[in-house]
Amino acid sequence: MAKPKLNWLNPAVVTGSLVPFVSIAWRIYQHRLGANPVATALNQIGLLGLILLTASLCCTPLKIVFDWNWPLRVRRTLGLCAFFTVLLHFLVYLVLDQGFALGPVLRDVLKRPFIALGFSALLLLVPLALTSTKRSVARLGFARWQMLHWLAYPAGVLAVLHFYLRVKADHSQPILYGLVLSLGFVLRIVAKAKKSRDARLRAQLRSARSESA
Repeated sequence: MAKPKLNWLNPAVVTGSLVPFVSIAWRIYQHRLGANPVATALNQIGLLGLILLTASLCCTPLKIVFDWNWPLRVRRTLGLCAFFTVLLHFLVYLVLDQGFALGPVLRDVLKRPFIALGFSALLLLVPLALTSTKRSVARLGFARWQMLHWLAYPAGVLAVLHFYLRVKADHSQPILYGLVLSLGFVLRIVAKAKKSRDARLRAQLRSARSESA
């Protein structure tokens, strides 16, 4: 039986990532975003960015644990959606919250740790978004491209720390995202170590066979 092509997966991911923005825009239009709508929009867009980034980093662990191939098909789309959401989060802060005043923004980045962490996460995501195409893989070579895209994990850690420091009381959410990222990272390291060990064993077996021939 032929496997389903699942061509709807990436459009579904993009559509799903846009739904919260439609909800926020609708609530702004109806003046139902609270007493401080800019702060509410800033927080909700930032949380969505972290959710999408975490989801993109869960794709490979899902493949490792369950041998599912479909998560790998949406990994790039999730990553790009995460980048543009995080970028919008920063732009809301820069334009709507700070009125495009670059001086106060720079002082915030230098003096307020949670803003510095969030801005650093955004900077780490920029090269990943710029090299997300197949042409970039061919130009860089798969090994260098893969090494570059490991930056997604430090970006995820910085985003979680940004969220943790931003929350005033209940830290259960950022801790949960941190645990998910940690588990995914450990699974990838274990899988990579197993793959290297299996490759060494196969090389030793071939060497032993050639010596005995």
